[in-house]
Amino acid sequence: MRLPYFIATFLFLIAPLANAQQYSLMVRNDDSPVAIKKISLEDLAKYSEDSDFSYVETPEGENAVGDFLQGIQSFFIDMLRTILEAIFGVGQATGILNFILQAFPYLIFTTLVFLLSKFFLKVKSKNIISGQSNPPTVKFSDDEHIIKNEDIQVLIQKAISQNNYRLAIRYHYLQSLKHLSEQQIIDWKQQKTNEDYIKEISQDQLKIEFTTITRIYDYVWYGEFPIDDIKFGTLSTVFEKLNLSLKTN
Repeated sequence: MRLPYFIATFLFLIAPLANAQQYSLMVRNDDSPVAIKKISLEDLAKYSEDSDFSYVETPEGENAVGDFLQGIQSFFIDMLRTILEAIFGVGQATGILNFILQAFPYLIFTTLVFLLSKFFLKVKSKNIISGQSNPPTVKFSDDEHIIKNEDIQVLIQKAISQNNYRLAIRYHYLQSLKHLSEQQIIDWKQQKTNEDYIKEISQDQLKIEFTTITRIYDYVWYGEFPIDDIKFGTLSTVFEKLNLSLKTN
């Protein structure tokens, strides 16, 4: 009795395995045509522009800076658009007027960024040229007071007695500007540059001499070139020669 029962149980268990092997060996022939899908460059461009398919890792710092700048831009543009809507009613405008009012905030923002960039670049370039990391002992705002009210020759002698030859060179140059202004050879103004004064001088020899002392002054004062009493004696003669010739005219 047990043997037939055992055989029946064994056949029942292996029957699914036999069927599975039979089905796995069957080959199905499919005669339907194969459709080849073509991908155009336009399709690739569409996916390449999609941020979901961008796998370039951006450093967290750069991403944070970009988000911050984008936030500032959005804030200003939204604020300008709100102002324009309150004044002109942008939402009610149509046609070319609507386009202009929509684009106007971007134009203002771009102009503002340009002006600020130009301003900071100009300030930075001036700082580099004038060497304001170690500012001179005399402020530029004192120029007018010194030229109009002080006895510059006394200031020169005082600077020499203190062995401050750089400052003495500066006073020499201000004295030259004073004489040129008194002779009406130049029109001295606080906001003008030394190059402006060179252009105003019409006499060729005088222009050469003034250009020479200007280069000396720029090199010693702005360039913070250290000079001793010997070098000062050589340089000061150039200033004294020019100032003397201006006095005698």
